[in-house]
Amino acid sequence: MPFDCVTVVGGGLAGCECACQLADRGMKVRLCEMRPEVESPAHKTDGLAELVCSNSLKSTRIDSAAGLLKEELRRMGSVLLKCAERVAVPAGGALAVDRERFSQFVEEEISARPLIEVVRGEVTEIPESPCVIAAGPLCSPALSTRVMELVGGESLSFFDAAAPIVDASTIDREIVFAQSRYDDAAVGDYLNAPFTKDEYDAFIDALVGADRVILKDFERRELFQACQPAEEVARTGHDAIRFGAMKPVGLTDPRTGKRPWAAVQLRAENEAGTAYNLVGFQTNLTFSEQKRVFRMIPGLENAEFFRYGVMHRNTFVDAPHVLDRTFRVPGTSVRLAGQITGTEGYTEAIASGLLAALNTYADSIGAERVSLPVTGAFGSLVAHATNPETVDYQPMHVNFGVVPPLEDGTRRSKRDRYAAYSDRALRDLDGYMATRGDLFACGA
Repeated sequence: MPFDCVTVVGGGLAGCECACQLADRGMKVRLCEMRPEVESPAHKTDGLAELVCSNSLKSTRIDSAAGLLKEELRRMGSVLLKCAERVAVPAGGALAVDRERFSQFVEEEISARPLIEVVRGEVTEIPESPCVIAAGPLCSPALSTRVMELVGGESLSFFDAAAPIVDASTIDREIVFAQSRYDDAAVGDYLNAPFTKDEYDAFIDALVGADRVILKDFERRELFQACQPAEEVARTGHDAIRFGAMKPVGLTDPRTGKRPWAAVQLRAENEAGTAYNLVGFQTNLTFSEQKRVFRMIPGLENAEFFRYGVMHRNTFVDAPHVLDRTFRVPGTSVRLAGQITGTEGYTEAIASGLLAALNTYADSIGAERVSLPVTGAFGSLVAHATNPETVDYQPMHVNFGVVPPLEDGTRRSKRDRYAAYSDRALRDLDGYMATRGDLFACGA
C-alpha cells in the first residue's frame, strides 16, 4: 500500500536529494530542517544543502572513483548533481561549486515541487510514519540519542575539519600566481602561494607550535583521513605536508622561473572569484592563531578571512552491524542516509539520498528493493558499509579499493585498470537500470 507521506529529517545534501526523488515519483514529503531554530556547530546559514567544509565535490575524471560516481548519479537522474554542475567554479579536474548559489538552486528545486513541505524546527523523536533520517554527522543530541536507541548499537565518532576562506582582494598577486599543477596554460584554475625553504621552515614551526582549540594529541583513527588538520599532518614530520597539500611539483614561480620549495594552493569559492579556500588546510587552530600563522604564507601577509577554519566531532552509526543492505533499520520503516551511515563525502551523500528514495519508493509500491551492482562506485561502497564482516568500521569515500577485481586476468597499468573499472561499472549499471523501469523511468 502506498505511503501517505514520507518524513525526511535533515535538509542537507542527502535529505534534499531524497525529497526531490520521492516527490518526482508522486510521493508527499515532509522535509524537516532544524536550522535556523536550532544551530549546528559548523553551519553558517539556514540554507538547505549548505556545504560545510570544502566547496569541492572532487574529481570529474571518469577513470577515478569520484568521477565514476558522478556519472552514475547523472545516469540515475540526480537533481543535486545538476545543481552543482550549473554553479561550477574553476577547479581544474574537480567539480567545485559556488556555495551560496548551489544552496539557492537546491532551494529552488525543493520549492518547485508542491509535494514537498519544508518544516523548520528540531526533530527530537523518530517520526512514526515511514521516514529517512538524513540528519548528517552533526545530528542534534536529542535525535542522535533516539537513533542510537533505535538501532541498538553504539554511536561512533570522528573529528572533521574545515579550511579557512580568504578575501581575494587581500591576496598579493605580485607573489601569488595562477596555475594548475602540470598545466602548461598561461592561467590555471588555482592560485599558488610559493615558499622558499626558509619561509617553509618558519611556517611549519609556527604551524606545529600554534595554540589549538581542542587540546589533545589525536590518534589517526580519530581523524577522518581526508580532512586531517594541516597541523596534525605537519606534526608527523617536518616535510610531511610538503609531499601532500603543499607539494610544488608541476608548478613554476613566474618570479624565478623555477619550482618553489613548497606551495599553498587556493581554490575559488564562488563564480565571481571574490573568495578563496586554502586547499588542504583544514585546521584546529584558534582563530587568533590562524590569523597569525596563515598570514605567514607568502602573498597572504595582509589577508582578511571571510571564515576561519573549524573542527567538530561527527557522529555515525556502526552501519554494517545495525542496518540492512538498504540502510534500513531492520524491522522498521526507518532508513538512514548520508554521512550518519559512515558514507563520507558530498557526492556520496547525494547518492545515499537518491538510494534511500528509490528503496522507500520501492517499499511503498511493493516492489523489489534496489541493489546497485557492486562493481559500481557507490554500489561497492554500500556493499562495504553494510557487510556484517566489516571490522572496525570507519567513514569512507568511494574508492576503487572496495571494488571487486577485474576477472579477465589482463595485466594493466593503474590508469587502464581504473578505466576498465569504470567501463564495467557503467555497463552493469545500465543493464540493471534497464531491468528496473518501475523505479528509474522518471528519474533517468
